[in-house]
Amino acid sequence: MTSSASYTCPMHPRVRQSSPGSCPECGMPLVPEGQPSQAVHGHHHHHPAPAAQPAPENTEAGAAVYTCPMHPEIRQPRPGNCPKCGMALEPLLPELEAEENPELLDFRRRFWWTLPATAVVTGLAMFGHRLQWFEMATQSWIELALSLPVVLWAGWPFFQRGWQSVRNRSPNMWTLIALGTGAAFLYSLVATLAPQVFPDSFRAMGRVSVYFEAAVVIISLTLLGQLLELRARSQTSAAIKSLLGLAPKTARRIDAQGQESDVPLAHVHVGDLLRVRPGEKVPVDGVVVEGRSAVDEAMLTGEPVPVLKQTGDKLIGATLNTNGALVMRSERVGSATMLAQIVQMVAQAQRSRAPMQRMADQVAGYFVLAVIAIAILTLLAWGLFGPEPRWVHGLINAVAVLIIACPCALGLATPMSIMVATGRGASGGVLFRDAAAIEKLRQVDTLIIDKTGTLTEGRPAFERVIPVPGQSADEVLRLAASLDQGSEHPLADAIVRAARERGLALDKPEDFESGSGIGVRGRVGAHQLALGNTALMDQLGVSVRPLQDQAEALRSLGASVMYLAADGQLLGLLAVADPIKASTPEALAALQAAGLRIVMATGDGMTTARAVGRQLGIDEVHGEVKPADKLALVARLKAEGRVVAMAGDGINDAPALAQADVGIAMGTGTDVAMNSAQLTLVKGDLRGISLARGLSEATVANMKQNLLFAFLYNALGVPLAAGLLYPFTGWLLSPMVAALAMSLSSASVVANALRLRRG
Repeated sequence: MTSSASYTCPMHPRVRQSSPGSCPECGMPLVPEGQPSQAVHGHHHHHPAPAAQPAPENTEAGAAVYTCPMHPEIRQPRPGNCPKCGMALEPLLPELEAEENPELLDFRRRFWWTLPATAVVTGLAMFGHRLQWFEMATQSWIELALSLPVVLWAGWPFFQRGWQSVRNRSPNMWTLIALGTGAAFLYSLVATLAPQVFPDSFRAMGRVSVYFEAAVVIISLTLLGQLLELRARSQTSAAIKSLLGLAPKTARRIDAQGQESDVPLAHVHVGDLLRVRPGEKVPVDGVVVEGRSAVDEAMLTGEPVPVLKQTGDKLIGATLNTNGALVMRSERVGSATMLAQIVQMVAQAQRSRAPMQRMADQVAGYFVLAVIAIAILTLLAWGLFGPEPRWVHGLINAVAVLIIACPCALGLATPMSIMVATGRGASGGVLFRDAAAIEKLRQVDTLIIDKTGTLTEGRPAFERVIPVPGQSADEVLRLAASLDQGSEHPLADAIVRAARERGLALDKPEDFESGSGIGVRGRVGAHQLALGNTALMDQLGVSVRPLQDQAEALRSLGASVMYLAADGQLLGLLAVADPIKASTPEALAALQAAGLRIVMATGDGMTTARAVGRQLGIDEVHGEVKPADKLALVARLKAEGRVVAMAGDGINDAPALAQADVGIAMGTGTDVAMNSAQLTLVKGDLRGISLARGLSEATVANMKQNLLFAFLYNALGVPLAAGLLYPFTGWLLSPMVAALAMSLSSASVVANALRLRRG
């Protein structure tokens, strides 16, 4: 039986299909499942080796990709209009030094060049009969001449979009605007060119009544509304632009001859040696190979105190070198850097669709058809039963219905809130993967938390080694460190560092393999070694009874214990302590005060897990859990009706992160974890969960406000425009007033969304 390839999304690993295509959640091209997109090592490591990364989301074959704010599944390599809603497409990722939006420039030119003509036509319609400078029939010709450039040039984009909506069978706001202005203009055109075809009831003050002013004012006000909306929409990309502005433009590269030169950042490759002088920003992600300096990582961690960096330490692009000179080797460049990935995540979240938005999208299409039907009924009702001139009243009221019922505010209600909220979250170190995560997070009532790297620093310090009788402590440490050279797990790093500090000669491991959170195995010299927890020893049939009491004593103090076995025989144990993050107690107290049930799940032994749980006030603790156990724990809690979030930072957490209602990854963790999660805490600080929950609640409330306003606006505006109040109050709504109300409704929705930036 032949096996077929499976394709998955780099950003949503849970998406799988048997053929190439695009991700239904984010639109990214799917890649073969076997293709390496991250380096996967034993345990959950903090800085994976450089590997193939997906191309930047805003480029496709080297060109910018444009998408629709309301329909993110629409993507094309050039500017234009959305075939579904007619809205101007925007680049997936804004450029830092991009020119002003070309549509904004175009609409501004059309608006200001035709505004004088609109003003004159409106003035003639309102006061021309009083001035009596010329015959009223002549006035109609003057209004026609002045209206032509407004309707046919300034309003041409609206008619194009209206026709596009009909051709694509996707009725939208432009359908209504094109119908309304087109009807008013064509009626007035016929009334001017062939007034004899109209009955006498259509005549007033010596001419057939014309409504050029309605058509031109609607177009001018719609242009004004678009200008306000486009300007407000541009503010939603401010967060991404501020992130893009963090990166330096150039890097100082050292060539093979030791010569130094400044090169554009795009010309830096993996493996290049770069000099970072005092006061300069680190150009890309890499490792220090020479020098010593304090680096300000506030961009990433939010901590104002610079961190000492020396040979072997990791550097993150866009952080600031303060006082010393460093030489670094680049490891991640372009779209693979942490800053680039943060930008990608923010942009992707801004373009995702909230479940609430899908409901609004479905309603909008039927709503337009209902409005057209109401406009036709309004025309017929006034024409057949209204006061004279009946059909004129019918036409004007039908146009008012079409204009005031424009569903633009309805369509913008949720996308604007999502775009602003994700930008604000990014500025606080909280990255949402998609809009659904923003909606769901506020409902979470249970939080499962990994220990190492999540509750703790993830930078453990080696404590001690205890050999079995007849073995040397140094030899046990040397063998364990030799094996752990193949792992980038923080516990492994502590063991390797301790062995090197003691001057022990390490051998290169062979046939290295990870036990996915329970330990590692491999060959060192003539010995087949295994290093891990009790679960790994049980799996291999190795008895840990000789050291069980010592192990329990160390675990009771909160240390992590690993056993070393060679050729099926226990050699000793190694203890490593990982201090709890200073921010963890405060973060957990805030979450518990908010009513969340906190559960800790760790691969460490139960004694260690309970010791950490006691320190942090966590009552529900699960120890020695494998990745499958974490997955089962999430599934069990969900089956109980709980809304579950999972917080972790490693490869062994990835299945549970993907299974949880909301997966929360530490930004200091692995790419595998971050790609499996819906929320990333850039600073690796659990206090970010409280910030994210608050933002989730504020965003959903904002979306509901916008949707409520949009629905109420149309529920009140349409009957008023149709003239239902006329028999009781004598009120009729002018199409010009309807156009102004339509424009202001869209602008108000955007303005309400922008409040989230200050919340």
